[in-house]
Amino acid sequence: MRSGRLFRDGVVTFALLAILALFALKMNNRPEIVQNGSFYVIDGDTLSASGERLRLKGIDAPEYRQRCQRNGADWACGEEARKALATMIKTGAPECRGRERDRYGRLLVICVAGNADINAEMVRSGMAVSYGGYASEERSARQAKVGLWASDFERPSDYRREERMAHDNDNDPIAGWLGYLRQLVGWSAP
Repeated sequence: MRSGRLFRDGVVTFALLAILALFALKMNNRPEIVQNGSFYVIDGDTLSASGERLRLKGIDAPEYRQRCQRNGADWACGEEARKALATMIKTGAPECRGRERDRYGRLLVICVAGNADINAEMVRSGMAVSYGGYASEERSARQAKVGLWASDFERPSDYRREERMAHDNDNDPIAGWLGYLRQLVGWSAP
């Protein structure tokens, strides 16, 4: 009697796991979207094509207005990242492919022109940092001290966070004072 119940429970468990696996497979089986042709470069990691925004997957480039320091001088690293991507996009006939979207609804893509992975090349040239992918390309760029790695720069994600905080503080004087006091005493919120 007991062995029959164990067998039945095992079969039910296996069936539930199989259903969950099929459901997960179905959820991950989104169609791949392919964009090619003419692209407009918004910044060092964002493109526009046919009215849709595309975000280069696995990389993070400086924001367009972001500034960096090189040899003690200010330089427009965000504008340079945009120019680098524009140059790469104009080379050959680029094709961008992706299945996922980010929290802003942008299609996350990997772009290639000929045999060149544009995402990897942006990191390898030092005009973007690795963001979940392309760690070996970032190591190479850092060792060669190219692009951003030849300067003092703030990671793009840190820059965006500080810009948001500054904007929020501009709209809320109390938050501005609290942020100033936190900075003064060296305390940062988690």
